[in-house]
Order: sequence, then C-alpha cells, then structure tokens
Amino acid sequence: MNKFITKIGVAASSAALVLGSLLAPALAVDIEVSGNGSDSNNTINFTSNNTANVTQNNTADISNDIDVDADTGKNDANDNTGGDVSITTGDADSNVTVNNSVNSNQAEVNACCPGDVNVTISGNGTYSDNDVTVDLDNNVDVDQDNDADIENDVDVDLDTGKNDANDNTGGDVTIDTGDADSDVTIDNSANANVAVVSGDGEGGEFSVEITGNGSNSDNNVDLDLSSDVDVDQDNDADIENDVDVDLDTGKNDANDNTGGDVTIDTGDADSDVDVSNEANVNWADVDACGCVLDGSIKVSGNGTYSDNDVTLDLGSNLDVDQDNDIDCDEKDDCNDVDVDLDTGKNDANDNTHFDGDPEITTGDANSDVDVSNEANVNSVGNVDLDGSDISIDIDLEGLLALLLGLLD
Repeated sequence: MNKFITKIGVAASSAALVLGSLLAPALAVDIEVSGNGSDSNNTINFTSNNTANVTQNNTADISNDIDVDADTGKNDANDNTGGDVSITTGDADSNVTVNNSVNSNQAEVNACCPGDVNVTISGNGTYSDNDVTVDLDNNVDVDQDNDADIENDVDVDLDTGKNDANDNTGGDVTIDTGDADSDVTIDNSANANVAVVSGDGEGGEFSVEITGNGSNSDNNVDLDLSSDVDVDQDNDADIENDVDVDLDTGKNDANDNTGGDVTIDTGDADSDVDVSNEANVNWADVDACGCVLDGSIKVSGNGTYSDNDVTLDLGSNLDVDQDNDIDCDEKDDCNDVDVDLDTGKNDANDNTHFDGDPEITTGDANSDVDVSNEANVNSVGNVDLDGSDISIDIDLEGLLALLLGLLD
C-alpha cells in the first residue's frame, strides 16, 4: 500500500530580543567648608544630574500561507469487461506546525537613588559668609514597545476517496480507501516586556553639620535630592488564524456494474487542530526605588549672632504605565477553524449481480479542535528573576524564560 505523507514546519522565530543593562553607580558627595578666616565669603554650588534613558521598540509583521493537497484517491476504473475491478488507495498523512515567537524587551537599570551626601561647615571665622548648595537629580526613563501582526492561513486537503468504478462487466468491483490523517499546530507567542529598575532599596545617607563657626557668621546649606523613575510598557498584538481542513476517504462511486459483488470500504478520517495564542505581558520590578534616605542634621557650637540655615528637599517620583491591546484585524474572530471530514457520501447504485448485495462500509471520522487564547497581563512588583516565585497564568513559550535566563 502506498502512503502519501507531508510534513511542514514553519518557525518564524523573529524574537527581537533587546537586552539593555545600564549601571548608574550611586554618587558619594563630601563637601567641607572649614578653617576660613573672618570676613571670608565661601560659596560652593554642586549640581549632579544622572539620567538613564532606555528605549526599546520591536515590530514584527508575519504572514504564513500554507496549502497542502495530497491525493491517493480520485482514481477511475470504468467500462471494464471480463474480470474483477479493484481500487485500493494508500494513506494520506499531513503534519503542519507553525511557531511564531516575536518581540521581547528586557531592561535592567541600576541605581535609581542618590548616594551618600556629607556637608560640613565648621571652624570659620567671625563675619564669614559660608554657603553650600547641593542639587542631585537621578532620572530613569524606560520605554518598551512591541507591535506584532501575525497572520496564519493553513489549508489542508487530503483525498484517499473520490474514486470511480462504474459501468464494469464480468467480475467483482471493490473500492478500498486508505486513511486520511491531518495534524495542524499553530503556536503564536508575542510581546513581552521586563523592566527592572533597582537601587537595592537604599538611597544612601545624608549628613549636614554646621558647628564651631564664629560670631556673626552667616551659614547656609541648601540640599535638594530627587529621584524620578518613569516606566512605560506597551504591547499591541493583531493575530489572525484561518485553518481549513478537508479530508475525504468517502465520496466513492460504484454504479451500473454487472456480474459480481460491489464493495466499498473507506478508511478513517482523523483531524487534530491545535491553536494557541499567547500575547502581551508586562513585568515591572520597581519596588527597590523607594529611595528612603537616612540622614542627620547638626547645628551646634556656633558663635553669638551667627545665622545658620539648613534647607532640605527630598523628592521621589515613580510612574509606571502598562498598556496591552489585542485584536483580530477588525474581524469577529481571531481564530477561524473549518474542518470537513467525509468517510461517507458513497454511491453503489444500479448494480446488477447474481449473488449478494452491494456493501458499503465507512471508516470513522474523528475531529479534535483545541483553541487557547491568553492575553494581556500586567504585573508591578517584586519580580523574581530566577522564576521560582513567579505565578502567572500566561507563558510566552519561553520568551520570558529566555530573558530571565540571561540575567542568571
């Protein structure tokens, strides 16, 4: 028996992986104004701006169009005279696998908080004017965008049937068709963002001391420490799957035969369709960006009529924006699956024979369709990069596992 087998595998694995790791070490600042004479004028202005900008954009446009047409049937044995007529067809098997894994971003940024700051004004003379201004700004901006357009069109047509044995004279007529088996698997995984912005929850320490300065001295400390973290994660997925499976072991004709038995025996028709769509995951770990500072301020032992001022401004701003969108290119359904299995639709008509009745025996027709859609998950918090404590329903087919493995 002949067998017709087709195997098609499409792996559109354009996982556009962008790995960005920015290390911004915390800055330690030590400023001391001391031992200066009377009537001296001492001014220190210190400004530090630390900015980390991460922009990651992925765009994937994938179209898979697969047509499988396998025929062991569609045979004709007509108008024969003087012997038995037999049509026996082989099996027709088709296996189609489509894997699309696209668009991943991972960014790790350290650190998001200011470091240690120490300011000392001490031991300066009378009527001295001592001013220290410190301005430390840490800015982190992470922008991650994924856009995936995936279209899969799979058409499978297997025929072991559609055979004709008509108008034969003088013998038995037999049509025996093989099985038709189809397996279609479509796995779409799209759009994952992981952002880790951390400073170990420690923003360092600050200390301000104004001590032992002379009478009538004017001592001023202005300390401004700020942290601004902005994380923006966006995913847009357009997914469309169109699967057509047509299996025929039936649709056989044995008509108008004379002189023998007529038998039609069809094979089984089995179809398995598995469609999985997983899209749009955002993870942001920013818990370590509280930037709580330990500090002390000391003003003591300064002379009469001294004017001592300390101005402290601590600011921490955290903004996380996560957006997911999935649609089906303006169609009603993301998945359109059409399965047509025929082991029947056989004809044994107008046959003339001397012994026995025409016989038609059909095989089984089995169809299994499994469609799974999981989309749109946002998580803000302490993401365990080892994966041991992550409990989330969606699994982007190893995309996130790949990302997290790179960080081990």
